[in-house]
Amino acid sequence: MATSEKHPASLQARAIATLWRTLAGRRLTTLWRLARWTGPLVHRFSHREREVTDINLAQVYPDQNPRDRGALARRSLTHSTATMLELGFAWMAAPSRVEASIVEVHGRELLDEARAEGRGVIVLAPHFGNWEVLNFWLSGHFPFTAMYEPPKIETLDPVIRQGRERMGASLVPTNPRGVAALLKALKRSEAIGILPDQEPSWGSGVFAPFYHRLAYTATLLPKLVARTDARVVTGVAMRLPGRGFAIHFLAADERVYETDEAASAGGVNACVEAAIALDPAQYQWEYKRYRKVIEEQQGVPNHQEYRLY
Repeated sequence: MATSEKHPASLQARAIATLWRTLAGRRLTTLWRLARWTGPLVHRFSHREREVTDINLAQVYPDQNPRDRGALARRSLTHSTATMLELGFAWMAAPSRVEASIVEVHGRELLDEARAEGRGVIVLAPHFGNWEVLNFWLSGHFPFTAMYEPPKIETLDPVIRQGRERMGASLVPTNPRGVAALLKALKRSEAIGILPDQEPSWGSGVFAPFYHRLAYTATLLPKLVARTDARVVTGVAMRLPGRGFAIHFLAADERVYETDEAASAGGVNACVEAAIALDPAQYQWEYKRYRKVIEEQQGVPNHQEYRLY
């Protein structure tokens, strides 16, 4: 029974991997054209993605004209579609092709200066643009460690892991052993990557403002900063449709260095906001950033009116 139950997942994994390999051979201009064709279909037929995007945009841009917010939602889902289509390119295309697609790098001196001073670097990498291209660049230019959670389809794990590790990145589990590995990398003056906009499990975060509304935010960063002398920067790979990508490294909001976890988490969210400001359409707004609400943390019954999603 176990074998037959896994068989459909295995077929699905092979189909997905084959699609990635096929798309890896296409030009970025072709992938962007495909995204522009299919993005409107995602907006029309993917109810969950459209609804969450619309709710999030209404929360963060309440004063924006609803028609303009609708146009932004459509552009955002087109960019999210492009990211999915580009996964094969980032993981499987010839490294020379991926490297050539990165036509601009801004703020690299923030990383170079920190390492010259013997300090590690914590790169906050929001779900903006194509974060897999950012991983490719970082792991090809610096000793780089990042946390990794295996996919739900287990048979895709070796494919994804190989793609992310092929330029030398070290992937560690999302558990205390992984945190220990991050600390060791920072103490070796290396770079590590953290996804700052993933909602943590209860007990692993605090509520902090994100666009003036409280969002449950991980406290891993202040714990790492407190035990190292690391510099914090925000990193994104912004899509330049028809041209490639521009890597941007931004100096972190100074609050990230606060010992108070709530203050530090507020600085983390400010860093995410600064990245989004580069091009709001390239942020993954379909992620339920406000899923946990403060009333739940305080023990108030989870009434329907408290829920956004």
